Amino acid sequence: MAKTRLVFSGSGGQGVITAGIIIAETAVLHEGLNAVQSQSYGAEARGGATRSDIIISDAPIYFPKIIQPNVLVCLTQMAYSKYVPSLRPGGLLITDSRWVRIEKTVDARRFELPLTRAVTEQIGQSVVLNICMLGAVVRLTEVVSPEAVKEVVKDRVPKAYLELNETAFDVGFDLAKKD
Repeated sequence: MAKTRLVFSGSGGQGVITAGIIIAETAVLHEGLNAVQSQSYGAEARGGATRSDIIISDAPIYFPKIIQPNVLVCLTQMAYSKYVPSLRPGGLLITDSRWVRIEKTVDARRFELPLTRAVTEQIGQSVVLNICMLGAVVRLTEVVSPEAVKEVVKDRVPKAYLELNETAFDVGFDLAKKD
């Protein structure tokens, strides 16, 4: 496995930090890989820009920051505008089609997915957007197994919300059909 550099970006309250922690934890605890996760927040607790950087590798990781991600997820237009120039050529760009309008030509595989619409219509709660997004990322990257992610989700969410989160993961996984 090559080193995979993922950046999840959006606004405060969308759960991109939690999603980053879940995928990094999955890589380490269930896949036997090395992973680091770091995060940055905007000035506001909710609504400000947030970013979660995750590096997953089967080799040692010597530097925890990401300059050029292989995988970039943008859940807001602001995140897209700010981070799309850093995407590694030939990388993977995943955007929420409700909130992000593609404005630039990017040398990347692009998936404009109706993530927000899917969780709103199929689940009725947008609070699980991050887990839906995670399902799409896992399907498109195959960096960790879906079953392993579900094990970590089981340990991280309250039991009363487990089924809701598992459904959200499956919705995202199903949305992300490969070309």
